[in-house]
Amino acid sequence: MSTPDSHLLGPVEIRDLAAELDVTPTKKLGQNFVHDPNTVRRIVAAADLSPDDVVIEVGPGLGSLTLGLVDTVRRVVAVEIDPRLAGRLEQTVTQRAPAFADRLDVVNIDALKVTAADLPEAPTALVANLPYNVSVPVLLHLLEEFPSIRRVLVMVQAEVADRLAAQPGSKIYGVPSVKASFYGDVTRAGSIGKNVFWPAPKIESGLVRIDVRDKGWSREARSEVFPLIDAAFAQRRKTLRSCLSGIFGSGAAAEEALVAADIDPQLRGEKLLVDDYVRLAEVRKASSSD
Repeated sequence: MSTPDSHLLGPVEIRDLAAELDVTPTKKLGQNFVHDPNTVRRIVAAADLSPDDVVIEVGPGLGSLTLGLVDTVRRVVAVEIDPRLAGRLEQTVTQRAPAFADRLDVVNIDALKVTAADLPEAPTALVANLPYNVSVPVLLHLLEEFPSIRRVLVMVQAEVADRLAAQPGSKIYGVPSVKASFYGDVTRAGSIGKNVFWPAPKIESGLVRIDVRDKGWSREARSEVFPLIDAAFAQRRKTLRSCLSGIFGSGAAAEEALVAADIDPQLRGEKLLVDDYVRLAEVRKASSSD
């Protein structure tokens, strides 16, 4: 008997599709195809989407997650770098979820290069099994390029998920943690085992959710804030006074700016919230305009 989501892909369908397209999953493109319908349902549920959402999905592959999204939201824009996979996706959705096929748009492009001009409509959510080799750059690029995104739910390797959701003071808190939190509230949304993929990766995976919200600063502040974050973590063992001396011209100038931003110059970058970096950027901007 057919179930409401019997259109989702299982292990047999995934292998059949790959054989038809002569696709061998490549490490270079970070391809591991989800073949477990329960995992797809978990991801869609964790994303907490509404029927009005326009979802951008990166790396749809053979369509496992795409099929879980098209019957949930108003539109899915799938961004796929592999022309064979991009060329087959519409047919897969038409065959397996014909009632929702008109909700899908496929864009054959590198997600690191996609711009607003490439999409038919501004996305309100990013839901994706991100290619693991470029997951953080892709995530940050899309958050920068599409301010319309209000919700993110991505699957990445477990270590990256931990880093993205890390809190100040922990050993794994770093550049990705601070930059992701520039846009909103970042949380770990679950763990995913190896066996739901084909081929099974050697690492565990994790879900990360970002609730994008207005945090009291403009998106344009990114160009001043992100260089400070990069510099602060370039030499983790050194103090902020030392790490930021290059940006401010000297250790003394860096110390003066840090004190003006109410930050202890002897702290290390891993102790600061994104709010602190924003405040420091404002001090730097104000002093340069004097």
